[in-house]
Amino acid sequence: MQFTSEQRLDDGVLERSFTLDGIPGILWTPESASASAPVPLILLGHPTLGLRRMYPRLADRARHSAADGFATAAVELPGCGDRPRLPEHDRARADMRRALQAGEPVTDEIIDAVVLPLVDQAVPELRAAMDAILALPEVTGPVGYSGGVISIGVRLAAVDPRIEAAALFAGSFIPRTTYDEARRLTIPLHVLLQWDDEGNDRQAALDLFDAFGSKEKSLHANMGGHTGVPAHAGAAAAHFFTRHLK
Repeated sequence: MQFTSEQRLDDGVLERSFTLDGIPGILWTPESASASAPVPLILLGHPTLGLRRMYPRLADRARHSAADGFATAAVELPGCGDRPRLPEHDRARADMRRALQAGEPVTDEIIDAVVLPLVDQAVPELRAAMDAILALPEVTGPVGYSGGVISIGVRLAAVDPRIEAAALFAGSFIPRTTYDEARRLTIPLHVLLQWDDEGNDRQAALDLFDAFGSKEKSLHANMGGHTGVPAHAGAAAAHFFTRHLK
C-alpha cells in the first residue's frame, strides 16, 4: 500500500488516499487512532459510480463512523473511476438497460453477466486491502462491511472470517449464486430495503433476506425509491456497528 496524499479534516479525521497494486482507495481514521489505541475497521461499499463521484457521501459516512471510533476505507470497484473499463461487463450492462427500457424481464443470465464479474474481481481486491490496512498499527479488527453492491458484501462475508458484522443495502440485482452464499452467513446482519425502489425486485430482496443463515438479522424497510434513504437509516446502521464491532 502506498499513500499518495493526506489531509486532516476539520473534525480531526485523517483522510489518506492510497493505491494498492494500482487500485485507488481512501482510508479515514479518527483523531484518536494510534498504535497504543487502534480502532476497528469498516469497509464502505458503494455503487459503480466511481470514488470521485461518490466521495461526498463516502466522506460523510466516514466522518460519522470516526465519531463512533471506527476507521473506514473505500476501494475503487473494477471498471469504475479511472480504472480500465471491462468491455464484457459494459456489454452486459447495456443488455440490462435495453431490457429495462423495453419493459422486458431482466433474466437471470443478464443479472449473472452484470454482477458476477464485478463480485469475482472486487472481493479479492477488498481482501488485499484489508490485509494492508490491518497491518497499520492504528487499525485493528474486528472488521465490518457497510452498504454497496449487496452481492459483493455477501461474498466477502462468506469467504473472509475477519468480517464480523455487515450492514447491507438491498438495492441491486441479485445473482442466483448469491442466495447460496447467503445461506452460509452466520454473522449479525442489518439489511436496509427501500420499499419502492423502482429499479430492483423487492421480492428478490425479501427472498435473499430469508436465505441468510444468520440467527441475528434485521430488515429495515423504508418507503421511497432507491435514492430516498431517510437520515435515520444511517443512525440505525451506526448503532448496529457500535454494538457488534466493539
